[in-house]
Amino acid sequence: MKKLLTGNEAIAEGVIESGAEVVTGYPGTPSTEVILTLLPQEKELGIHIEWSVNEKVAFEIAAAAAWAGKRALVTMKMSGVNVAADSLASIAYSGCTGGLVIFVADDPGANAGMPEQDSRHYAKSMVVPMLDLASQQECLDYVKVAFDISEKIGGPVFLRSTTEIAHVASDVVLGEKLNIKREAHFERDIVKYTKAGAAWCMAQHQDTLNRLTEASKIAENYISESGIKINEIHIEAGSKCGVIYAGAVQGNFQEVLKRYNLKLSWLKIGMVHPLPEERIKEFLKNIDRVLILEELDPLIEAEVMRIAYLLNREVEILGKFDKTLSLIGNYSFKKIKNALEVLLKTKLESGQDPKILERAKKLEVKRPTSFCIGCPHRGTYFALNKAIKNLKYKKDEIIITGDIGCTILGMSKPFESCWTEVAMGASIGLAQGFKWAGIKKPVIATIGDSTFFHAGIPPLINAVYQKVPLTIIILDNGWTAMTGFEENPGTVNLNGVTNTRRVDIVEICQGCGIEDIQIIDPYQSKKATESIMKAIEYTGVSVIVSRRECALQAKRKKVKLAKRKVNIDKCTGCRICLSSLACPAMVFHPKDANNKAYMEITSACFGCGLCEFTCPFGAIEVIKDGK
Repeated sequence: MKKLLTGNEAIAEGVIESGAEVVTGYPGTPSTEVILTLLPQEKELGIHIEWSVNEKVAFEIAAAAAWAGKRALVTMKMSGVNVAADSLASIAYSGCTGGLVIFVADDPGANAGMPEQDSRHYAKSMVVPMLDLASQQECLDYVKVAFDISEKIGGPVFLRSTTEIAHVASDVVLGEKLNIKREAHFERDIVKYTKAGAAWCMAQHQDTLNRLTEASKIAENYISESGIKINEIHIEAGSKCGVIYAGAVQGNFQEVLKRYNLKLSWLKIGMVHPLPEERIKEFLKNIDRVLILEELDPLIEAEVMRIAYLLNREVEILGKFDKTLSLIGNYSFKKIKNALEVLLKTKLESGQDPKILERAKKLEVKRPTSFCIGCPHRGTYFALNKAIKNLKYKKDEIIITGDIGCTILGMSKPFESCWTEVAMGASIGLAQGFKWAGIKKPVIATIGDSTFFHAGIPPLINAVYQKVPLTIIILDNGWTAMTGFEENPGTVNLNGVTNTRRVDIVEICQGCGIEDIQIIDPYQSKKATESIMKAIEYTGVSVIVSRRECALQAKRKKVKLAKRKVNIDKCTGCRICLSSLACPAMVFHPKDANNKAYMEITSACFGCGLCEFTCPFGAIEVIKDGK
């Protein structure tokens, strides 16, 4: 049976078919949809699925389940591996008894924000096998392959995807569900599961190296249920040019071959750590020029150079080191075509009318980043900027550190508030560093609710302990909104749908020793501004919890607020409301021959009321009785 699935949906199907019993993770595009796809089926499947508080905790839960003999999978984006790395490095050396798969989604081209980090480096540094996904079918097949390898070698396995694999859909051949229900059992073995002695640690290291060798042997001859080989070689008779590739480039590479009817030798690498050295040696013996196609860092390219040197084989190697390809971004059809032109020393016809391409470029729609209609964060940053102005500070005098999530949109116009964005929870730590550096004027840290739970609590405790004078604004909209509205520990229990207990941010702050804490409603601009002013003037650590549910989620719950309209007779067309808020529900009508300039508030209005507060002429009014 075939089904149209995105890569992440295919991963979810692979989890189901493999018989995994524990699935954990933290939301992060482009990995999020795996758990989003599985969660609605949790009861039916009879397995445990959760959004954990951060990636480190998620990994530890999955690892312990695998230690107890279960099959467990943990999901995260590339930045999440940084968070999980401390425990991951240690547990990788201890191995596991059940299958343990770490699914990580990298983002060449930075489509989802954060650095273009290449997670393959982690596989190498932690001595963990890594499979690199090249198609949606492989997403399903390789989950099962990864669990199989993990259990055969007794250690974790990385499964690496990228944005173009995760979010693109294609037909996928489904398999049968493997029904595995194992009794949990964990045997006490401190030599294996602790790091209390040098001899034990070195023995664990040797075991890890042995597992890597065994994984390579398994991958060499492995063929999935749908017939996909992990490492596959194709030698084209008479061709002295070849391509070695891995991961998401496969689709565009094969498309170029097909479109231009190119006859090339190629080697597809599915296990990128450890690399199939014997296959690479065999491939290099048949060619004189080779192009390496791998997105992000030249890991395979460097190894191919090493292997060619050991073979004493003079092969011209093209890729990133010779500038044929870039170190940044993802590899489009055009980029791969251009690289193949260098390899083949010939020009391939584009087949495209340049006039059409130019016209298409002119029609390209620019997408400014802005808060959604009714977003409470718009009110928070509006009040924050107002408070700074009322305190007689210039905007460029007050450092405001930003954090990950919807809250960072405060860096965009018209607010231009946030100065920094580094990593989950870093806004609070950075703010302390600025104060210890000698910044005399107030320093303010802004952070979202999910990010606060993820990594904001330790730096908050540090600020209290060190008595650092700063203001922290926690923008609490009740959801992990930017990645798809996943719940977090502060989400209100969904009518008994989830068997969880809500954790209140205010109580956490009080427990951490915060004495000056205020809750504001970002829709109440005047009161919110006054509260923020008081917090900024406080001499110790002050916290503002700006609390109002995400407008999109509120709409789904049928929450209705009084909408606004513009009294055209009073409107002067000054656009102060629009320039202050940049609300997408507003449309400005410029002056023409028959009418004066005026503002319109469309039916998309949520009813936050901020625009009414900004208008100096009282032209924005509440709609009463639907009129």
